[in-house]
Amino acid sequence: MSILSGILPLYKPAGMTSHDCVMKVRRITRMKRVGHTGTLDPGVTGVLPICIGPATKVADYLHEVPKVYRATMKIGTATDTQDASGVVVERKSVEPPLTEAQVRAVLARFIGEFEQVPPMYSAVKVGGKRLHEWARQGKTVERKPRRVTVYEMTIENMALEREQPEVTFTVTCSKGTYIRTLCVDIGAALGFPAHMTRLQRIKSGPFTLDECVTLEQVEQAQAEGRLAELLYSLDQGLTQYPAVTVPAGRVKAILNGLNQRHLKGGNWQIGDRLRLYSPDGSFLALHEVIDIDREKGVESKPVRVFPEGEA
Repeated sequence: MSILSGILPLYKPAGMTSHDCVMKVRRITRMKRVGHTGTLDPGVTGVLPICIGPATKVADYLHEVPKVYRATMKIGTATDTQDASGVVVERKSVEPPLTEAQVRAVLARFIGEFEQVPPMYSAVKVGGKRLHEWARQGKTVERKPRRVTVYEMTIENMALEREQPEVTFTVTCSKGTYIRTLCVDIGAALGFPAHMTRLQRIKSGPFTLDECVTLEQVEQAQAEGRLAELLYSLDQGLTQYPAVTVPAGRVKAILNGLNQRHLKGGNWQIGDRLRLYSPDGSFLALHEVIDIDREKGVESKPVRVFPEGEA
């Protein structure tokens, strides 16, 4: 009997934590090795890739890739949680009315790398406690800013004529970026309090909303004995790295954890990672470039090897 292994692109519903989703999938699959690839707050919906069985080995790599979100921010009020679940702590009339040019100009200022202070209602640990635990005790503690990157922002809709204007936008960002904090900071740059009212993750790694399945669909597939059909192969979680086919005579060496010399290297740099495949398309290993020589080619060393049956 083959081991169930693969990546399940789950649609996370509102009201569940990412851990809740993992526990639910564990119960459905009756497997212990199940993990998610990036926490979503309970009120957030969208793409939550779940790694099952040996595929949990690539969870960290999926967590590292940029994510894409669709967010709506409301301007004119702030909440203690920075989103719609909190208590309003500040109101300010949005006058004179904002213009589209103002909003676009401010959003453009947040594209790039910058420091962001984690919100008090978050899972970041300070002094042995998670920030949301301190916040629920009515305490505000000092938080160290984190470097985050916003790669792209696109405005989808602006309702600036309302008493409390709303702006819906998509954002591609690095791991660790708090979109609700981004909304608050954008509001501050516009001169008004703001908070996030809706958030959906629409892409995580190679997985999009169109590829997601619900927990109900997972349960049904398990009951019908076709759960494996919903899973993507382990190497689908590594598509951010170039794919390289090695000669048939080197497959055994790669599986034994040896380095590989690539005579026809791509436009790679030292530190770049590569997906190594056999001529028949079997995924063998994830390698890292360690040497580049014009005459001898490019040498890579194994980061992780995937024995036959795991990938």
